[in-house]
Amino acid sequence: MKRNATAVWNGSGKEGNGHLTTESTVLDKKQYSYASRFENGTGTNPEELIAAAHAGCFSMKLSFVLGAAGFTADEITTECGVTLDNGSITKSELTMRAKVPGIDEAKFKECAEEAKANCPVSKLLNCEITLDAALV
Repeated sequence: MKRNATAVWNGSGKEGNGHLTTESTVLDKKQYSYASRFENGTGTNPEELIAAAHAGCFSMKLSFVLGAAGFTADEITTECGVTLDNGSITKSELTMRAKVPGIDEAKFKECAEEAKANCPVSKLLNCEITLDAALV
């Protein structure tokens, strides 16, 4: 399976601007710029998209890991913060809360750590990955 996206950039790094489009058109010429990436400008940025991808991938992987262990989550909510420092992504911080009937804390933590280590986006990222996981 292969997924595609296109980035178009016009102009210099600081004064220019661009747009992002995904194959599914969920992103359809969505604006990004220096201001949206390094300041508080309007538009998206690569780090925000990586954070969304990591949160989504981890949540789905955890669902599969829980299922293999005989549990089904009522809900998994994951937030992700990606840190860009000196031109490199240095950290991805996952904060997850889940409602999983019948699971004990130890098994839950084991499943969460397995999902963190083995979701495809975690495997892709070359940075520190932290996880704050809790049952609610």
